[in-house]
Amino acid sequence: MLRIASKIFALSLFALVNTAQALTIFTCEPEWAALSKELAPGAKVFSATHAYQDPHYIEARPSLISKIAKADLVICSGAGLESGWLPALQKRAANRKIVNGADGMLYLSQFIETIEKHETEFFSTKHVHPKGNPHFHLDPDRLSKLAVVISQRLQIIDSGSRLIYQQALAKWQIKWQQSLQQWKQQAAKLKGQPVVVQHTSFSYLINWIGMDAIADLEPKPGVPPTMAHAQSLIEEARQKQPVAILTNWYQNDRAARWLSDKTEIKHLNLPATVDLKGDINNLQRLFDHLLTQLQEAQ
Repeated sequence: MLRIASKIFALSLFALVNTAQALTIFTCEPEWAALSKELAPGAKVFSATHAYQDPHYIEARPSLISKIAKADLVICSGAGLESGWLPALQKRAANRKIVNGADGMLYLSQFIETIEKHETEFFSTKHVHPKGNPHFHLDPDRLSKLAVVISQRLQIIDSGSRLIYQQALAKWQIKWQQSLQQWKQQAAKLKGQPVVVQHTSFSYLINWIGMDAIADLEPKPGVPPTMAHAQSLIEEARQKQPVAILTNWYQNDRAARWLSDKTEIKHLNLPATVDLKGDINNLQRLFDHLLTQLQEAQ
């Protein structure tokens, strides 16, 4: 009887692992791919975009259609970030699992409070979001809540592997809370420090730290930086002495470099998300890198 019970347990465990391995997850942004790999061990995870690519603007390529057509779960930021390309993928893929409203389609913005909401009448570019800033993955506290949301959705669409997902979430949360204590110590040293930004890519991180974005290289939200606007910021930057001028990897940083040369304020070109094929390939490493770079700029 003991041998039979052992065999049944082994077969059950094998079935659980195989179920998790069979799950296919399509994410719109690399941060959710990185998180999914930790919360769904063994699942096949794909990101439609990468760290050097503006997620507002990508082409609905046949390769992406093929990937999303096979997905059991699609995870996207939402808040309009993917409105220029995701609907086309959903339509052409004809995958009933991931239509809007289905359990397999997860827009994370629906589960948190966003910042920087803009009135619809000011919506002039894809970078201006009436539903709020969609780059909320750069807030460690919001991320912690969203990890629970993703895990719960995994347990719904793959109930046979519920225990695996629960254990993976618990493991991730322990590591995240340990890292969070270190980040809070670093953030305390940066609180109140002024910075110049380009667009709102780092707004959630700046707010979480308690830094002060004193100026934006974009003359209006969603409008690319101009040299004339950068020129107008020289005196303000010299007076307020920001610790850095922030841009992200996929932005044209010409205006930021010019302003840095004129004012001798350090220019930091930072990743706005994880680089799945590089060294900063998970969210812990991303926050480690961002906070270290900001601290060293002081």
